[in-house]
Amino acid sequence: MTVYFIGAGPGAADLITLRGLKLIQKCNVCLYAGSLVPEAIVAEAPKDALVMDTAPMHLDEIIEQIVLANNKGLDVARVHSGDPSIYGAIAEQMRRLDDLNINYNITPGVPAFAAAAAAIGCELTIPEVAQSIILTRTAMQSSEMPKGEELSNLGRAGTTMAIHLSVRNLRHVQRELIPHYGEECPVVVAYRATWPDELYIFGTLKTIQKQVREKKLTRTALILVGPALRAKNYRDSALYDKDFSHVLRD
Repeated sequence: MTVYFIGAGPGAADLITLRGLKLIQKCNVCLYAGSLVPEAIVAEAPKDALVMDTAPMHLDEIIEQIVLANNKGLDVARVHSGDPSIYGAIAEQMRRLDDLNINYNITPGVPAFAAAAAAIGCELTIPEVAQSIILTRTAMQSSEMPKGEELSNLGRAGTTMAIHLSVRNLRHVQRELIPHYGEECPVVVAYRATWPDELYIFGTLKTIQKQVREKKLTRTALILVGPALRAKNYRDSALYDKDFSHVLRD
């Protein structure tokens, strides 16, 4: 018996990986985060499978269902949104499974920041503009940020940032990042990227809080910040430069 942690992708049902889909199709137990995973994905589970939405369940209840499946020798598809390595809360589940000697493995998925960048037609790493991406969040009702990971500190890099779980904390984002990026730094708020009701709000650090408030967005949104979002006059990369030689091209 194995528990398969599966990244379902950002929302569109056809953005799940082939591996992830095949695992769902073969598992007789499917536990999924119903608020973020589309029903079309878990509908691929076998007709006689136990399919449970874990959104209203706490950790003990989820582990209890996995233990029951283990006792019956049934594989479990544990389906999370996006990529489970980013704010997937799988570490605490795997720690419990380690204590119970229950096998598991992880199948990655398309992360929200990559889906949002694709939707708005943007590369997040532009030569001599931004060559790093910082994935982070802000502290609200969830756990505190570790020391040194405050936006005011991370913002010193001046590179592309993908800020999760923070759309209700935009005033804080503005206050912490404007000293490093300036008021006119481009910002995109991606609401439910790749879902049928997806929405992308384009603004600046100065304007974005008001724009989001007007749209009444309070959850399921990602904040992208950085000069790469609106870069125009930048040099081409060396990768395809005709005068640049590498091992595959003289």
